[in-house]
Amino acid sequence: MHQLRSVYESFSTGVYLLAAVALTLLSISIMGWSVFEVIDTMFLAKRHLEGSFVPVMLQSVGAIVIAVAIHDVAKYMVDEEVLRTKELRSAVEARETLTKIIVIATIAVTTEALVYIFKAGMRDLSLLVYPVLLLFAVVLLLVGLGVYQRLSFQVENGNKKT
Repeated sequence: MHQLRSVYESFSTGVYLLAAVALTLLSISIMGWSVFEVIDTMFLAKRHLEGSFVPVMLQSVGAIVIAVAIHDVAKYMVDEEVLRTKELRSAVEARETLTKIIVIATIAVTTEALVYIFKAGMRDLSLLVYPVLLLFAVVLLLVGLGVYQRLSFQVENGNKKT
């Protein structure tokens, strides 16, 4: 039975490694495509539309932020599931990891809201409802993160006193 568990853990580690490599390659592809889009808009595009540069830049920034988030997930998988022994994480490590993920998601959603605000401003102001909802989601994310940070910090400090 112990040997079967060992084989399964090795297989599972390999799956995590394969997924992490795939995610890393995808994140690099997203970054490369984003840079290409900016270069194409700046220098190569013959179809320059008035005001197309800023939306492309904002979309590229958003895509790169998302690519970094994807890479962070891949890094987390390698750190936690491939390289690290399978012990339980401390509350501090869990809080730091969750904080990092929420901050990256907040940046991505904020960037997306800015892209939509810019587009709505150029087309129709009635389209601002969606970006405003995105910004409201950002505020909720930040408030939720603050509450989580405060409560988890209190729990960590309470555990140290006992």
